[in-house]
Parts: sequence; structure tokens; C-alpha cells
Amino acid sequence: MAIRDDFEVVASQVRTVVQRFALGLLVIASFGAMLVGKADTVLVEHARVLALDLASPVLEAIARPVAAANRTIADLKEFASLREENARLREENARLLAWQTAARRLENENERMRGLANFREGPEASFITARIVGDSVSAYVRGALLNVGRKAGVASGQAVVTGEGLAGRIAEVGEHSARVLFVTDVNSRLPVLIERTRERAILAGDNSPQLRLTLLQSVAGVQRGDRIVTSGHGGSFPVGIPIGEVVETGEGSVRVRPFADFSRLEFVRVVDYGVTGLVGGTPAGPAAPPAGIRIR
Repeated sequence: MAIRDDFEVVASQVRTVVQRFALGLLVIASFGAMLVGKADTVLVEHARVLALDLASPVLEAIARPVAAANRTIADLKEFASLREENARLREENARLLAWQTAARRLENENERMRGLANFREGPEASFITARIVGDSVSAYVRGALLNVGRKAGVASGQAVVTGEGLAGRIAEVGEHSARVLFVTDVNSRLPVLIERTRERAILAGDNSPQLRLTLLQSVAGVQRGDRIVTSGHGGSFPVGIPIGEVVETGEGSVRVRPFADFSRLEFVRVVDYGVTGLVGGTPAGPAAPPAGIRIR
């Protein structure tokens, strides 16, 4: 018991001395370390390298579980995103299947209706691809010059189409060239249909980038975004060739923006919707449907 009391007294005295001279001891230790560093840099460098060698395995051991945890978190996030994308794709697939079912039903119904009406398809269209070699655009004319003519089977009145829709018709034909009258020309008049309402009208050009619908029974029934297609009247074009869409409706005035971009035309198709083809009475190519024709 007396020994323990003596030990506690000595420990208390040592603690008091250390606390009293702690600052001085730290200053002396720091000054000694500086002297050692200045005196022997090689020794300090070796000590630093040794400390790094000892610490590297510890740091690596600590870093491995951290990296594994980061990879696990990234995998979980990716898994969650994949689940969301899978759910979205399932919903989209369900919608597409519904549209497919509706399309098949309408196709079957269309075939039955055609059978009841004894419907016959129109003659196959033949076409020839032509390059625009000159412009006939001025204040009074909207047209272009093609590098094909009568020798290639081109005839006056044939349709000139692009990948987007009707661009115009052949107005004049030479042996090796032809002139196109664009639908925007002031002399262009086309019998058309409003695709949504099936109302007939006349589409007229006025030498501006847009067209005018005239002879409409009711302007109020026309809406912005309505597609305008050929009506098939007049004998030149079949029904359904797209021309443009309504962009403006006003008091007694309806403006239509053509689908064809006349500022970028380079190649067009001259289409013959008659019974015979363009070249020598044989089709010059596969049947060209009235809508969605693509230039190759």
C-alpha cells in the first residue's frame, strides 16, 4: 500500500514536470530534427522512404475495400438505371404491339372493303432520275432546267417529285432537256385534297415560298398542320401525292408550306403515272408510290 502511494506521488511529480516543460521540449525536439535534416539529408531521405514503404501496404489495404465499395455502389446505380430503362422499353413495346394490332386490323379491313368494292389499283408508275442543271427562278418565274428530255421519255405534264413530295410538273420538253414549273409558280394550279377532311380545293402558287388554297367551301374547317395532297382530278397525278401542310389560316386565306425544299434541290424524279413507261414503253425503274419517294 505504501509502495503504491509512493509510485503515485512520483508519477504526479513527473507529470507536473512534463506539463511544465512540454513546450520547451517540443521546441528542442523540432530544432534537433532540423539540425539532423540539415546535417545528414541522406539519412532523412532514407527515413522518409522507409516510412513510405511501411505506410504503402497499410494504405493499399485500406484502399481496396473502399474501391470495392465504390464499384458496388456504381453497379447498384447502373442496375437501378437498367431496371428503369427496361420498364420504359416494356411500356414502349406494349404501345408498339397495340399499334401493330391496330395496323393489322385496318389492313385486313381495307382488304375486305377493296374486295367488296371490286377495287383495282391504278397503273404502275415509272420514273427517271434527273439532275437540275439550271434555275429558272426570277421575279415572275419559279422553275428549273433538267438534263433529260424527249429522248429519255420525258413528256409535258409529267410529275416532278422529291423525297418529300411533289415539286412541280414538266412544262416544256426538248430533245435532251426539260423545264420544270414548280408548284410555287404563279401559273401553277393543282386540284388538291385536305387529307384530314377530304375537302377539295385548288392549290395556287404566287411566286412566294408559300402556296394559297383557293375555292374552299369552308375555310373554318382547315387547321394548321393539315396535310395537302393531290386529289387525282385532271388526269395528270394520282390521289395522295403529298404537297405541303397548312401553316397559316386567316379570314378567307389559307397558306401552305410545301414539303419540297426548293433551295436545295439537286436531283428529282420525273414520274409517269400512265400505263407505259418512260423509256421505250418499258418501266424505267420500280414502281414509284405517290408518297414518301426517296432520291438515291
